[in-house]
Amino acid sequence: MAAVQRPASSSDSDERKRKRMLSNRESARRSRIRKQKQLEDLVNEVSALQKDNSQLSEKINVSTQRYAEMECANNVLRAQAMELTERLQSLNSVLHIVEEVSGYAVDIPEIPDPLMKPWQIPCPVQPIMALADMFEC
Repeated sequence: MAAVQRPASSSDSDERKRKRMLSNRESARRSRIRKQKQLEDLVNEVSALQKDNSQLSEKINVSTQRYAEMECANNVLRAQAMELTERLQSLNSVLHIVEEVSGYAVDIPEIPDPLMKPWQIPCPVQPIMALADMFEC
């Protein structure tokens, strides 16, 4: 009652080898196609990331340039404000000297110095409109 194994014929064995070889070739071909697609996807992703990186670098350069321009303009305005403050103080001291020498009281109201008290605005508030693309990112 032991099962009797009949010897496999050489043609059956050759057929199995041939089928296995074809199956392996097909599997290898699918694997190569899959790897090629993965490589193409990665190359496309690298290209897209390089493009994004380039665009971001350009935006950073533009923003840096605008910042430098604004900083320069602010420095000019600060220098002008300091100069005008010094001129105002000088004129006030001249007025006080004129009052003392002439004996006449010069009735000029004291002009508030906005640099000393920046939270008190001496002029009426006017809205400042920013350009839509001024702070574009």
